[in-house]
Amino acid sequence: MDNPEESGNTDYLENITIPSALITKSFGDKLKKVIDNGDMVSVNLDWREALPHPDERVEYEFWTNSNDECGLKCDSQIDFVKSFKGAAQVLEKKGYTEFTPHYITWYCPEAFILSKQCKSQCINHGRYCAPDPEQDFSKGYDGKDVVVQNLRQVCVFKVAKEHKKPWLWWDYVTDFAIRCPMKEKKYTKECADGVIKSLGLDHKAIDKCIGDPDADEENPVLKAEQDAQIGKGSRGDVTILPTLVINNRQYRGKLDKGAVLKALCAGFKETTEPAVCLSEDIQTNECLENNGGCWQDKAANITACKDTFRGRVCECPIVKGVKFVGDGYSHCEASGSGRCEINNGGCWKDTKNGRTYSACNDDGCKCPDGFKGDGRHKCEDIDECKERTVCQCKECKCKNTWGSYECGCSGGLLYMKEHDTCISKSGASEAGWGFLWVIFFGLVAAGVAGYAVYKYRIRRYMDSEIRAIMAQYMPLDNQGDVQSHSHHIEM
Repeated sequence: MDNPEESGNTDYLENITIPSALITKSFGDKLKKVIDNGDMVSVNLDWREALPHPDERVEYEFWTNSNDECGLKCDSQIDFVKSFKGAAQVLEKKGYTEFTPHYITWYCPEAFILSKQCKSQCINHGRYCAPDPEQDFSKGYDGKDVVVQNLRQVCVFKVAKEHKKPWLWWDYVTDFAIRCPMKEKKYTKECADGVIKSLGLDHKAIDKCIGDPDADEENPVLKAEQDAQIGKGSRGDVTILPTLVINNRQYRGKLDKGAVLKALCAGFKETTEPAVCLSEDIQTNECLENNGGCWQDKAANITACKDTFRGRVCECPIVKGVKFVGDGYSHCEASGSGRCEINNGGCWKDTKNGRTYSACNDDGCKCPDGFKGDGRHKCEDIDECKERTVCQCKECKCKNTWGSYECGCSGGLLYMKEHDTCISKSGASEAGWGFLWVIFFGLVAAGVAGYAVYKYRIRRYMDSEIRAIMAQYMPLDNQGDVQSHSHHIEM
């Protein structure tokens, strides 16, 4: 909590690297009791369960400052931004994280608003203030300059986010620190606009977001920043710089790339971590030793072990669109359509004499016709001849083959498989010709009958047409009485 430059012996204090953590009193009492008993106590600081990890995305905030003249604290902040920028942008672009930068401001007590100190350290009539960068009101930049640059950085983020490129904040802050340092008297709006232009951002939209620092009114952006400083839930108030908040929990570790990346990785739900969290620099791959105790198929190079940031899980995999089901520890089995494409679905398969048989189907492992067994480890050929299930007629000669059989007939007879019987070839030929003659005469009879019906209908049709034509010119026999009767009535 102490600033080296304020305490003296700066070089000595910089070398202190003792890690520390807050624990509950009850846990501390347990540690004391164990130590009093003379037992060895080993305590590990581990972020893996210290942070909430509800889902596949991590939300984190970085509370910082644009001031670069506050000594080691400011240097550590910009060094962290520069080193962490690459990882942060990759995580943000791929949707693994949602990052938000924040800036702390204070307000000037109403009784001192017109004082020289408040006027030099605050904007918007004392509503938003920052300490003097050099702690000297008579030279250099003022606290209000820092507030305006902080506000500009917030607006850069807001405008970039509106254009769906929130990761540009990291580029802006890094470039601004390099191109616009206080020591070179470049900590100005003109220099900032140059950085904004180089990144292709809309500087007019950013200026509109900044508003008028001299106006006697609330600035909605900085008002929102002050409201965000107040702790909600388990987070607590943000009172010191820098502060990193991960999944609404304040991080109290070392501010460097490796430590922060580990903390972010701890915020992912297990098995949803990005690849960067599973690198050797971040964690140990527990699947490399004894396959993590999970199921595996060495022949197909398939395993249920899935490396995670917290360790490993045994979970049946999905391979080439085929889902494996099981407990993940001792058993995983391919299921659904396409299962036979992956190591034959774990079923029996064999090839002999150029013929291949498989027990795999969409419903599981079942020996094909001509075989018997469990379908998974073994399928044995069924000797149909020995078991007398086929080719059993008197003249039949049975020969077993792998997965099938061959049946012949003695005496030049012909085997009919569908009836499992032997017949003479001549008889079969006569029967065949007889059947063909029956079909032929049947077709002829059907044709004659059809022709007769056709002729009859044509004749009926022609008769009706002729009678209709004749009726127009002369009375017909069945119309004579009607015509005479009609004529008599007219008379």
